[in-house]
Amino acid sequence: MPSGERDPSRSGNAESDDALDANLREYDTKTLFMGDREIVINHAGSAYRMKITKQGKLILNK
Repeated sequence: MPSGERDPSRSGNAESDDALDANLREYDTKTLFMGDREIVINHAGSAYRMKITKQGKLILNK
């Protein structure tokens, strides 16, 4: 992206975005999936399935 252009994936405040990114935990899909193609994530009493598609994309379903 050319210098001076705003990244549309950012909220608009580069300083706060950079500070937020530094504090986020990051997980590699190899660590989460441990060789499987689908996992279950429990959140607030609900189960969500996360899958790796044949194209290598992630899909999250309730």
